[in-house]
Amino acid sequence: MAQLRDKILIVEDDTGILKFLKTTLTANNYDVVLTENGKDALAMIYSHCPDCILLDLGLPDMDGNTIIESVRSWAKTPIIVISARSTETDKATALDLGADDYLTKPFGTLELLARIRAALRHTRTTAENDEIALKGIYQVGDLRIDYNKHRAFLGEQDAGLTPNEFRIVALLGKHAGQVLTYKTILHELWGPSASSDNKILRVHMANIRRKIEPNPDEPCYIFTEVGVGYRMASND
Repeated sequence: MAQLRDKILIVEDDTGILKFLKTTLTANNYDVVLTENGKDALAMIYSHCPDCILLDLGLPDMDGNTIIESVRSWAKTPIIVISARSTETDKATALDLGADDYLTKPFGTLELLARIRAALRHTRTTAENDEIALKGIYQVGDLRIDYNKHRAFLGEQDAGLTPNEFRIVALLGKHAGQVLTYKTILHELWGPSASSDNKILRVHMANIRRKIEPNPDEPCYIFTEVGVGYRMASND
């Protein structure tokens, strides 16, 4: 099974730069999604759950800082600003609103790739669980969640989770031992506009349990707190 790739959303209205970024990131094994305006960017952030956002500030329909502020109201997705604005005030404003990094145009390919790697690494070394912070791995029993490879394993066997299934398991693993409400999980993975209907979550969980639980009817890794949410087993 092919390894899941980090998904990068590029928000840029200059078609030349957009093409350059897409070519560069695709060649470096990233999954790339594109948009040229802010309205579509917000919709794609909610629907695609990117691992990192490359954001131009000078968009045709809104200022990029508005996007930073909106995303930070509900998500910690790393945001790297790529902008022709180079004043200290511009940089300070974007960073104060929640951008993780600021790259001034023009920029070099190696520097861009290094900034992306740093942003992605930071998101995987700030987990509450020490094992995830140190190794990028959470393990309980035979279940191993590898945050760097975006894969879950039972022993040495790949569990074959889909991207959305992995995101659910990864989120629960980061908060192992804690109950995450249905609303929290939907909000974290599909954004504030996500439906409050838990049906999609129940369908995903049924599929996850068929893949990772020795007996899906008597789970030992992910427990249901009836009427509330789900809890990943602790490895204490």
